[in-house]
Order: sequence, then C-alpha cells, then structure tokens
Amino acid sequence: MNMQTSTVMAPPAPRTLEDMQLPIVMMRDIVLKTIFRKNTNTVRELSKAICLPVPVSQELIDLARSQGLLEAMGTMSAASSSEMSYQLTDGGKARALDALSQSEYFGAMPVPLDVYAQQVKRQSIRNIQITREQLTNAMGHLILPDDLLSNLGPAVSAGRSILMYGPPGNGKSSISNGIRDAMGDNIYVPRAIEYSGQVITVYDPIVHTAVEDDPDTASQLRIRTRFDTRYVLCTRPTVVTGGELSLKMLDLVYNPTARTYQAPLQLKSIGGIFIVDDLGRQAEPPQALVNRWIVPLEEGRDILALQSGEKFEVPFDTLVIFSTNFHPNEIFDQAALRRIFFKIKIDGPSQETFLKIFAMVARKKKLQLDEASLVHLLKNKYPTINNIFANYQPVFLIDQMIAVCDFEGIPYKMSPELVDRAWGNMFVKDEVIVK
Repeated sequence: MNMQTSTVMAPPAPRTLEDMQLPIVMMRDIVLKTIFRKNTNTVRELSKAICLPVPVSQELIDLARSQGLLEAMGTMSAASSSEMSYQLTDGGKARALDALSQSEYFGAMPVPLDVYAQQVKRQSIRNIQITREQLTNAMGHLILPDDLLSNLGPAVSAGRSILMYGPPGNGKSSISNGIRDAMGDNIYVPRAIEYSGQVITVYDPIVHTAVEDDPDTASQLRIRTRFDTRYVLCTRPTVVTGGELSLKMLDLVYNPTARTYQAPLQLKSIGGIFIVDDLGRQAEPPQALVNRWIVPLEEGRDILALQSGEKFEVPFDTLVIFSTNFHPNEIFDQAALRRIFFKIKIDGPSQETFLKIFAMVARKKKLQLDEASLVHLLKNKYPTINNIFANYQPVFLIDQMIAVCDFEGIPYKMSPELVDRAWGNMFVKDEVIVK
C-alpha cells in the first residue's frame, strides 16, 4: 500500500528480488561489501544497512550462501537476540575485496534509473499549484508590488524556467528563497541510482533536508516501512550557485580512487529549484551556460556521460531560476531568451515603497524614526544618486545608525548626523589613491 506525503505518492517497497530490477550479481556484491565494511551479522542489521525489507535481504543472503560466500553462525546469544547470524566465508571475503577493487560503493541498494524516473513523474514540480496566498505568505518579510506576485505565481506553478533581472540589491535572491518556501511539500530523494551497472549517489545532506530531522513528522515516519527506504523523504531541494558555477559542475563527478560517481548539481535538484544567482559573473559567458540548459529546459531530460564516454538520459524536473543584474539583451541572443519561459523584471522601489520598507525595518530593529532626518535623507542625500532607491538600502542605513548608537552609548533614534554617517558607509567616494 502506498502512502501519501502531501500530494506526493511514495515509492512502493520492493517485495521480491524481481521487484528490484537490478543485476543479481551487483546486488549480491553490494551485500558482501556491506557485510565486509560494516561487519553486519544479522539479516535485520543488513536490511537496515542496504535499505531493503527483511524478506528481500534474506533472499540475497540465501543466494550468497548457496554460492558458498556466506555461512550461518547459528543464533546469537539469548541475551541479545535469537536471530540467525552470518559471516563471510574465505571465498566471500575474496569476492568482497575483488568487488571493492571495482567500486568502493556499499550500503543502500541503488534504485534503477528507469524506476527513479517513474517516481520523478509522481512528484513532479509541475504538479504543484501555488496560490497567491501561499506566495504572499512565503514573501511576507518582503514588501513587493502586487503585479510582481501576479507574474511570479504563474511562473512558479508552471514549473518552467524564470529569468529575474534588474539592478542589484532589490531582493532577487530573497524572492528566489521565497519561491522555495512557498512550495512547502516533501518528495522522495534516492540515496543512489543505478545505470548500466554503475552507481551514482544522489542524496546529499548538504543539498537535501530530510524530514526525519523534523519532530512534527515522527508520526509519518512510524509507518516508513510502507515505502521504499532506498529513498529519503526530504523537503523539495534548492541548489543555489553563483559566480562559482562552471559547465564542469554540471557533469557527473567521478571519484577515480573509490571508482564511484556522484550526481551533478542539477540531478540533486530534481523535484526542486536550481538557482543561478549573479548570472554574468561566472568564468563562462552566460550564453554558454544557457546553451547547456537548452535541451533540459525544452525536453525535460538531461544528458550525462560515464567515464567510458557512454551517454545516457536522466530526468530533468527542476524549476530553474536565473538571476542577473544585466539586461537580458546584453548577455543573451534571442534564441536563448526564447528558451527561458518567464522573464520578470525586479526593479528598485518607488519612494513610497522605500519609506514603507524603511519604517518596517526601523520598527523591527527598534530605531525611533525622526521626520527631520527622513526629510534630510530624501531631500539632500538621494538626489546625489539621482533618487535611485534599492531594497537593501533601508537595512544597510538602519544597521549603520544602530552601530553608531551602540558605540556612542546613545538611544536608538535617527538624526541628520546619523544619516550622514550611515550614508558615508553606503557609498565609496571616487578619489585617486596615491601609492
């Protein structure tokens, strides 16, 4: 019986070796390597280590015994357990060492790529419908114009690509994080997948947040045996990259010492969001980066390559958000722009919105506002930068004023002098430095 998490159907637990759809020799060797590396003695210990139900684990133990690679040691002492224990024979140890020389991978049995692709469809990001209320709540800490939410909503619900552009310091990164928070549901991430006899690890605690860590989900997890524990129940993942992104980071990562593969960033982000922040600051030109995404964005599939050069398809079910301070026409040709489904300009606030943000931040940080100081800021300071407001400025200016108040030991209250001191730190004066 499948269980539901939010609207996502859980992957059913395999009941027999046939259900696994993996090469028998590969499964047997992973069992031998796991017993060798983790010193697991009983079927329950092994079942937990390889993330399979006890009956399926028992089938694999029986197979290895029939081949003379495992032997029964009898039951454990009555004080601990009456469960049968097993150990590797000399032939089993030799086979484990030989298998480890081919691949150091052991532990959780991988999920075949084709089987994982079915789960990707069940929990597709395109199945999510975000309401205006959900998006507004997730962006509650931001003051945004209504038309921006009107444009973001359909873009997120479509699960397609989004390009956010506009001057720096106006919350493009915060909006990206708000989109992630608005989703709110969970998906199943495989610990590892298998293709052509090769194991590719996918689950990454740095990228993925397992809901096991959340005490509120404890009741759900009591029935975790109802789903395939080769998967980890996680919140929808978010991968954020910036100026460090390179084309190489989108390839399979091969460890020549362990002879194992690790999934690239976009494969780890399946079912979630991939944010390319500061587009245009990478070593590779933006056009080259977008060209790499053309097939995935249009066809919902990506192409990866093994060390042998063999290429294969993996699902691509990710909301890609590009964020840049450049105008799109400066960094893309029209063909590339056509491939990006939604283009949303994130502009600086109006003076009215700036004042709303300023008042909200001041209240939160307990800085008392002063009308004369605000007038000084708006009439004397902002004209020097052509009245160009940015969303980051209220926080910056208020934090500066609070720092001065703390140092001088004076109450948190605005003054024209504090405004001048804060403003002086927001911009660097153009001048020639004599060396």
